[in-house]
Amino acid sequence: MRGFSKAIITGNLTRDPELRTTPNGASVCSFSVAVNRVYRDSNGEQKEDVSFIDCSAWGKLGEMINQYAKKGSGVLVSGRLDQRSWEDKTDGKKRSRVEIVVEDFNFTGSARSDNSSSASGNFNAGDSTEPAADIPDDIPDEEIDLSDVPF
Repeated sequence: MRGFSKAIITGNLTRDPELRTTPNGASVCSFSVAVNRVYRDSNGEQKEDVSFIDCSAWGKLGEMINQYAKKGSGVLVSGRLDQRSWEDKTDGKKRSRVEIVVEDFNFTGSARSDNSSSASGNFNAGDSTEPAADIPDDIPDEEIDLSDVPF
């Protein structure tokens, strides 16, 4: 049986993306997303928790993310989970890390900087050079009447 790995997160970039090139010439962009969670504890008090998720995007997708995304950008990321293991050279201990290998990337509009408005839309691993579509700025903030949904 084949396995399946898919992760979808939304949050804000914790730092500017970092683009590097591997020895064989491939581009890879690394960044981290802070994902907030609000919940109630056993006493009914509202608490907040933050998880920091490492992400990497390869090729043109990584180059586009590096160009348009900045620290604080609101993003929605989807991709596969990947675990890497290595031996730490300083103490000889085995280390491992789980990250999301990005397949799709979207700006959510929260915490956007002034220059990211030109990058609205979504990016995915199949894109060649441009965002897939621009998000219109004139979408009304109306509530959806669920009785109109046909299913």
